[in-house]
Amino acid sequence: MQEQYRTVAREGVHESEINRSRFLCALAPAATEQEAQDFVARIRKEHPTATHNCFAYVIGADAAVQKASDDGEPGGTAGVPMLQMLMRREMRYVVAVVTRYYGGVKLGAGGLIRAYGGVVGEALDALGTITRQRFRLAAVTVDHQRAGKLENDLRATGRAVREVRYADAVTIEIGLPDADVEGFRAWLADVTAGAAELELGGEAYGDA
Repeated sequence: MQEQYRTVAREGVHESEINRSRFLCALAPAATEQEAQDFVARIRKEHPTATHNCFAYVIGADAAVQKASDDGEPGGTAGVPMLQMLMRREMRYVVAVVTRYYGGVKLGAGGLIRAYGGVVGEALDALGTITRQRFRLAAVTVDHQRAGKLENDLRATGRAVREVRYADAVTIEIGLPDADVEGFRAWLADVTAGAAELELGGEAYGDA
């Protein structure tokens, strides 16, 4: 698995005008290829009179799924430069749709490539990106007396507390970088006088 990846911070739209053509770039995070396709379909529905709705998406922390469409623009002048911009910015789990309303001035192949790639780059700058880090999921089980202080200590030391469950004992789910596991084990034994149990789970990505 990749140690980390970057994705778009939020869904949004950025607009540019180039030689009287309007270019609207809609960006969104997408966890799966189906989510990406649903977003493309939604944007197309919102702009039924647009000249073109071109798209590109990258799914997977290792960019395993990459798709692009020129939607009627000359081959390789729209979807591919959009995809190249996403890849150049190392974006993952992201979908981009560029809606073009033709303004009467032809841009030529080079102009189209610059326009479609450029508006995706501008949209990424406008909406912002976030880095997500690979974590080891871990569950800390402790008695009720120590739970409140331990949760505060975890948050105070910058640990990613994901969930707290109360039963006979209290289970606090956290995310740990792999490299921190042994150090955390020692810290936990120290602050709870050995009263807490640590159980390691699978892997996930969280905000870095």
